[in-house]
Amino acid sequence: MALAVGDKAPAFEGKNQAGEPIKLADYAGKKVVLYFYPKDNTPGCTAQACNLRDNYEALLQAGYVVLGVSVDDEKSHQKFIEKFSLPFPLIADTDKVIVEQFGVWKEKSMYGKKYMGIERTTFVIDEQGVITQIINKVNTDNHTAQILA
Repeated sequence: MALAVGDKAPAFEGKNQAGEPIKLADYAGKKVVLYFYPKDNTPGCTAQACNLRDNYEALLQAGYVVLGVSVDDEKSHQKFIEKFSLPFPLIADTDKVIVEQFGVWKEKSMYGKKYMGIERTTFVIDEQGVITQIINKVNTDNHTAQILA
């Protein structure tokens, strides 16, 4: 069943880039931008992460916490954060539990070949843990504007 605006966000738990536990409950009372992206260090994912980084102050001023999620491991996330000076945590969902909870692990197709992967999606979650916005058509170069619109 797909998540919709108005639904309670799934209570997820994972590990950040440093291997420390991180869960949605840690951010109770805060607005959360939870963005799912396919892979560290790829052009679209880098553009998206850098757009969020470059506009991080505006997101903070609007009261948001930013969390990124992919199925890359902690070491890959550490390198991605260091390379691009990302100021927000990235969750290593290597067992694909969180991507399944949020319904973003889907069959994709490239050059006629089918495979499973993350469908780039952003969930905006309010202070009570309710999804207030789902961005399916992410503009990687201008993502912050989509969130703050």
